[in-house]
Amino acid sequence: MKSTDQAQSITKQRATGAYALIDSLKRHGVRHIFGYPGGAILPIYDALYLAEVEGDIQHILVRHEQGGSHAADAYARATGKVGVCFGTSGPGATNLVTGIATAQMDSIPMVVITGQVPRAAIGTDAFQETDIYGITLPIVKHSYVVRDPQDMARIVAEAFHIASTGRPGPVLIDVPKDVGLEEFDYVPVEPGSIRLAGYRPTVKGNPKQINQAVHLIQDSKRPLLYVGGGAIAAGAHSEIQELANQFKIPVTTTLMGKGAFDENHPLALGMLGMHGTAYANFAVSECDLLIAVGARFDDRVTGKLDQFAAKAKVIHIDIDPAEVGKNRLPEVPIVGDVRQVLVDMLRRVKEVGDQGSQDQTQPWLTRIEQWKHLYPLTVPSYPDIISPQEVIVGVHRQAPHAYYTTDVGQHQMWAAQFLKNGPRRWISSAGLGTMGFGMPAALGVQVALPQETVICIAGDASILMNIQELATLAQYKISAKIVIVNNGWQGMVRQWQEAFYGERYSSSNMQPGMPDFVKVAEAFGVKGLLVEERCDLEGAIAQMLAHDGPVLLDVRVKRDENCYPMVAPGKTNSQMLGLPSHPQDVNAPSVLECPGCGAKNVVTNRFCPECGTQITLPSQDQ
Repeated sequence: MKSTDQAQSITKQRATGAYALIDSLKRHGVRHIFGYPGGAILPIYDALYLAEVEGDIQHILVRHEQGGSHAADAYARATGKVGVCFGTSGPGATNLVTGIATAQMDSIPMVVITGQVPRAAIGTDAFQETDIYGITLPIVKHSYVVRDPQDMARIVAEAFHIASTGRPGPVLIDVPKDVGLEEFDYVPVEPGSIRLAGYRPTVKGNPKQINQAVHLIQDSKRPLLYVGGGAIAAGAHSEIQELANQFKIPVTTTLMGKGAFDENHPLALGMLGMHGTAYANFAVSECDLLIAVGARFDDRVTGKLDQFAAKAKVIHIDIDPAEVGKNRLPEVPIVGDVRQVLVDMLRRVKEVGDQGSQDQTQPWLTRIEQWKHLYPLTVPSYPDIISPQEVIVGVHRQAPHAYYTTDVGQHQMWAAQFLKNGPRRWISSAGLGTMGFGMPAALGVQVALPQETVICIAGDASILMNIQELATLAQYKISAKIVIVNNGWQGMVRQWQEAFYGERYSSSNMQPGMPDFVKVAEAFGVKGLLVEERCDLEGAIAQMLAHDGPVLLDVRVKRDENCYPMVAPGKTNSQMLGLPSHPQDVNAPSVLECPGCGAKNVVTNRFCPECGTQITLPSQDQ
């Protein structure tokens, strides 16, 4: 056998640091990079030029680095691969910060490569120098400054490994300009060959805890699956469906978890939380077992934390041990890869047999069906103006299997309520709530999946934050469709000002200065359409979808429509604004004894939580 030194000598070649970087990216399967050049990163772009000539990589020139970071982020969300973006030093690097923070909050695998001033100039306040390594430390999973080109291949391999394993996240690689220019004996590092001391994400769940979880599920009469983005990252869709079907467990998802469970399934409750469905919020308030799968109990979900799922025992499954018990202490914590844990859990169920009654959750499901009947999501219809919900539903009716991206605000919440998405087909900034995310995200998804229909649901305020990316759509003939739900406001800001700030609409009216979006689109070379009347909406959507190229559709909607249900700050999930009132309301508290099973202190009103017997509430004059 040849020695290691002999083997390495065969593969060595003289190359620059920039070449080593691009070659390493190719070896890790990178086919698209989103970026914007500048002085410090020019050596890398020079090496990239040669790779593009050879057809190995396509660089997408965005018009702002933030757009590039969002495009790379969405590329990763839609494909499960690591997204890659470039930016130069100084302002180029700082323009990436919002996109890096967006990816970090939502646990998205991304490798961000920035140019830096030459090594000798670092720390001298050189032209376009910023300490991007220090600036981004709180918002990355890991980061590097490449001090020696000899380290380039190893660092790239480590970055991809760290970004894509365990709890995914963004990794920064800062490359001084002279490192990119310096020649050395380059030895490639192949993907999967890196082993990092001290970095060993737990994949397998503890068997004892899995066994405890199975017993809790078998004993539960009112279980609820609460599914977050970790289930998407782990690809646990089929396992969640199998578990739900096995025990007849209803399923609610977070904003990040949309698509992890078939949203047309009878057990699906839609999204929970601040603008979740009423029946999902009632279910989490009344369940006796909450099974959190890849979710982190964030404030937009829980409402008043100490009252969240107050009647429930909790099983919490997550690959990040820091999340387990951070906001809510579970009875059964399970650290591990969500999919692997569920596989082991289902295997354990088969080993011990289904010891619970197949019908034990039926009263619970019956009760939830009553909530669905009493508190459905509704699409309002007004005589003279289009409602925002009509736009969402109308687009989804004609493109039910599209990949949907969103900006942030009311339109995002309406989209979350009314769109029924498959796995990885819902792409939205959840944790950071980044306005301007939607259009560059659609750009990134369409580049990754050129044969798919990609639609961005945008707001008239959000779209202006990265509207320059219309030029990128036009240049590369990226056929993403942009639908602006245009109410002339920062809609969610206006709703909060109406509800909590005495209708003092400070700096939220976007009508003054609003551009003609159709003319803006056409100026960039993108087809623009305007809809102001309901009778034109269906045809315009069809025209948008049929067009071979990017389209911007501006739909003027009712200005003061509010997004309901809504859990106000500091309130519990069962205390929602905007619900219709009903006689003998299913949530009007009363203390009763169940005539079916004799349960005392029945405070959950129309149906007994123990046996499902219908309860007759006393009339007001009794």
